[in-house]
Amino acid sequence: MTLNRPLKTKLVVPLAVFTATLAAIVLLNRSSAPSASSSSGGAALVSPGASTDVQIAAFERDLADRPGEAELYAALGNAFLQKVRETGDAAFYARAQTAFGQGLKRDPRDAGSLTGMGALALARHHFNGGLRYGMKAHVSAPEVVRPYGVIVDAQVELGSYRDAARTLQEMVDLKPNLSSYARVSYFRELHGDLPGALQAMRLAVSAGGDTPENVAYVQTLLGNLQFDRGRLREARAAYRLGLARYPKYVPAQAGLARVEAARGRLGAAIRRYRAIVARLPLPEHVIALGEAEQAAGRGAAAKRDLALVEVEQRLLQRSGVNTDTELALFEANHGDPGRAVALARRAWASAPSVRSADALGWAFDRAGRPAEALPWARRALALGSVDPAFLYHAGIAAKAAGQADLARRRLTRSLAHNPRWSPLYAPRAARALEGLR
Repeated sequence: MTLNRPLKTKLVVPLAVFTATLAAIVLLNRSSAPSASSSSGGAALVSPGASTDVQIAAFERDLADRPGEAELYAALGNAFLQKVRETGDAAFYARAQTAFGQGLKRDPRDAGSLTGMGALALARHHFNGGLRYGMKAHVSAPEVVRPYGVIVDAQVELGSYRDAARTLQEMVDLKPNLSSYARVSYFRELHGDLPGALQAMRLAVSAGGDTPENVAYVQTLLGNLQFDRGRLREARAAYRLGLARYPKYVPAQAGLARVEAARGRLGAAIRRYRAIVARLPLPEHVIALGEAEQAAGRGAAAKRDLALVEVEQRLLQRSGVNTDTELALFEANHGDPGRAVALARRAWASAPSVRSADALGWAFDRAGRPAEALPWARRALALGSVDPAFLYHAGIAAKAAGQADLARRRLTRSLAHNPRWSPLYAPRAARALEGLR
């Protein structure tokens, strides 16, 4: 099997080809998805369903007895990556890196350790490194499915979408499971196919996962897709199911806060966001809190909370996480547009994806350079994305550049699926659109 054979089925059309095989198989993962959990290597040494802390303790005990086994180090490293997913504590990245490094020291061709290093690189947004490790793992173990996920994720984030489609098709052909279905969903979402993305995510949910967190993760992604389609009741139900599988799961809690905000219940959304930030102050949650407060007219509280973002970004950077794209958008919206341009240029140079194109276009617009923003907005929308933020950014840039018809089309599309997609920016999109009539 090679990574370059022709596609059997296009991933951006309906998923009927995959449904017949669903009943057979279970596993995990997606783009920015659950890391390959401790099911590699020594996972048979811990009981199914054991907590991540129990798994870590078991692997460490086993390694004390058998320190030469690379597979056990890979399993320990994957458990540390899972711990990051559960706690948001990026300090576990260093422990994962040490474990994978020890595995490769024992066996430089160990596929589990190579895959783990690739997943770690992706988690830190070092996408070229993730691709290199993923390819090495595939060469070492071409029959194993897990390296495909690392390769697909890296290719997507590097903007190599045709290569990603080929790799993802091979992954689905090899093992249709939670991991591959969730990535199919994301790939379709990138291409603007929300019904197809929803269908694939439902298959991912049905396939199940290795840990309750993995199942809650895809249930939350299902809720996000329903939210993007404006189906607030269905989104809320999906988030609640995720919480039923993994109580206090922060992404699902954040989803419920988004639903509250979309229903105009800003006070309830702010209270929920504040509880989330108190427990897990990741930049995305702090920004959501601050923007909800801005939308509610609580300017002083918003300013105070948004000041935490750069502190959190620095903590992530100290753990080796590249935050250029995210920080560029934050600076464009709430800080220094000139700095946003510099950060977004750097993000595009290292990972030329639709995400970094959107960030650079928006940075140019906020810096008062809308004509320079337009080609980057086109790049961000080149796959057919219906991401409302992308369309809002592109529409505002077109309006500022004097292209009223283009601005009208893009702003209309930004509100088409969910006219309340953001408590702060959706009303701005509506006001800008009204000004074009």
